Amino acid sequence: MSVTTAGLEVRSGSRGVRDIVEVVSSMRFSISLLTIICVASVLGTVVKQHEAYNNYVNQFGPFWAQVFDTVGLYTVYSAWWFLLILAFLVLSTSLCIARNTPKIIADLRTLKEGLREQSLGAFHHKAQGEVAEGLEATRSRLAALLAGGGWKVKAEVRRDGDLHRGTMIAARKGGANKVGYISAHSAIVLICLGGLSDGDLVVRAEMALQGKSVYPGTGLFSDVGPRHRLSVSTPTYRANLLVAEGSRSGTAVINMQDGVVLQELPFDVELKKFIVDFYASGMPKLFASEIIIHDHETGQAIPATVKVNEPAVHRGVTIYQSSFDDGGSSVTLRASPLAGGKPFDIEGQVGASSAVALPGASAGSKLMLEVTGLRVINVENLGAAGAGATSTDPRKVDLVGSLQQHLGSGAKSTTVKELRNVGPSVSYKLRDASGQAREFNNYMLPVELDGQRVFLAGVRDTPAENFRYLRIPADGDDSTATWLTLRQALADPALREQAVRSYVARAAPADKPQLAEQLLGTARRGLALFAGAEPPTSGTPATGGLQSVGDFVEANVPEAERGRIADVLLRIINGSLFELLNLARAQDGKPRLEPDDKTQAFMTQSVLSLSDSYLYPAPALLELADYKQVQASVFQVARAPGKTAVYLGAGLLIVGVFAMLYIRERRLWIWLQPQHAGTRVTTALSTTRRTLDADAEFERLKQAIFTKESA
Repeated sequence: MSVTTAGLEVRSGSRGVRDIVEVVSSMRFSISLLTIICVASVLGTVVKQHEAYNNYVNQFGPFWAQVFDTVGLYTVYSAWWFLLILAFLVLSTSLCIARNTPKIIADLRTLKEGLREQSLGAFHHKAQGEVAEGLEATRSRLAALLAGGGWKVKAEVRRDGDLHRGTMIAARKGGANKVGYISAHSAIVLICLGGLSDGDLVVRAEMALQGKSVYPGTGLFSDVGPRHRLSVSTPTYRANLLVAEGSRSGTAVINMQDGVVLQELPFDVELKKFIVDFYASGMPKLFASEIIIHDHETGQAIPATVKVNEPAVHRGVTIYQSSFDDGGSSVTLRASPLAGGKPFDIEGQVGASSAVALPGASAGSKLMLEVTGLRVINVENLGAAGAGATSTDPRKVDLVGSLQQHLGSGAKSTTVKELRNVGPSVSYKLRDASGQAREFNNYMLPVELDGQRVFLAGVRDTPAENFRYLRIPADGDDSTATWLTLRQALADPALREQAVRSYVARAAPADKPQLAEQLLGTARRGLALFAGAEPPTSGTPATGGLQSVGDFVEANVPEAERGRIADVLLRIINGSLFELLNLARAQDGKPRLEPDDKTQAFMTQSVLSLSDSYLYPAPALLELADYKQVQASVFQVARAPGKTAVYLGAGLLIVGVFAMLYIRERRLWIWLQPQHAGTRVTTALSTTRRTLDADAEFERLKQAIFTKESA
């Protein structure tokens, strides 16, 4: 009894294994895996891969950023579950090939000439008739007919004892259809194996074998120890290599989910010259790098040119042109304090940081200046509607509503496009002692917007935001000097008092001293509000600009009178600012400005810009005074032995799909039976797909069989 039970258990276990193999090798299982891989690939395309985690937090929020990070959406193609699915797809397809290939080969070897003649009546395509020829003549004719039409033919003579009962002719055409099945499935296995061998899985296995670990920090290559460096013998990798003009490097960076690993190359890449060309839209149309490859083993110096889609190959490592970057350009920034003080120059380098003391910053504190980028070419859309800015007349500004917008955007969407290179720009960050940083982007040359030439000084609080631009009007010398003179004069109480009195002396009637005294008080109060020297209401901080004036009007004037009072107050402020500017110019030994249209346009933009400057989150304006550009080329270096398998798999996939879709397997049987007057012929055609082409082909075959015509 125990032996029988054991036998049942063995048979039950074997059946369970067979069921598992049946499920894993089934078409449904493979299609399900392919569907998951396709969905994952779409996610890997939509969600940017290998970005900084803070970028994902800004995009998705803290909760979803953590969820997506947990499931590996930021490194989809190297996630454990993605690699596991690929492995199961390889296993499933391999089992499917192993199960069906012997059957396909056996089926290809036989023409099934042993089919019973009675079975021919069960086929959809069938026909029966008589020919006047004898059996042997008919057999020879039909065999030659089919062979000439590309059919593989075999005949079987059937006897009942010594009696010749008949001859079965079996023919097959389109057997490559089944070969296409094997080819397509083998292609999937090869492509998946190639992808697995060239992915992060091999790199991580190599790290585990060599005792290497990911480097989570940042800094110079010299700061990274040998524990975070892979040897030149690493079988497969895909890394990034940045080389500045005039320099060379032989250490590439492999980005991992939790840091980086340095990959040593068997050669150094020296960048002699980087070439970039642009379309009129400002988009790059050509990347090219003239390089010299310095081989470590032989010492050879091999010149090469690397372009997009035209890589260089050395010692099994392919060097692709990926993009370009700044190679450490030096810049000179002119710092102009907004609250007063002489301008001074700051020397910086892209990618470097330094401590700077800016007048107006909190006492005893220094800001860290981090120069993040230099762009020599900036193509912007400056169409007719491109400026889309605030009204050019400050008297028409809605003090309560529209001034809630902080700083005007310098590049809004337009319907009319006018692409123009507006010159160089510099990007930098100012980081305080707590580590908080704001990013700035300032243009070197003035840009014409709304008929006024202005300098653009952009700022944003986080990388997820767009830049907001302070638009500073350019003076007759195409500089910000006049505007800065006025901005600094606003911070001088004595000069403001002189400006107010000068304005009243010019604007008030000489015969009405009482009106002059009232105008003096209004002008003094309005200019103080605008300069941020007086709070708009008790208990509120002094902010400055038109916002402060608007708050004052809203708090002290009935609603019905606000528009009229605001208009009068802005006229007084505008006139006082004009006098303030002329007084400041007189102190510098410059002539008084004439109140013409050009000056009026300058003052109009100045009022708006001065108002926005009180919202500008820096104590000084840093302008790009000079620069020396150093370009760098970003290469992708890859050792990918699996690409041969991928290319072979792609070729097999094309062949297999073509064979399965466009080649139809057909089998033809012709039963020849001797009759007194000739031969009785019964024929049938089997095809993998019933189509109109199959119907037409069978009609041609019937015509040829029964009327002695060629097929």
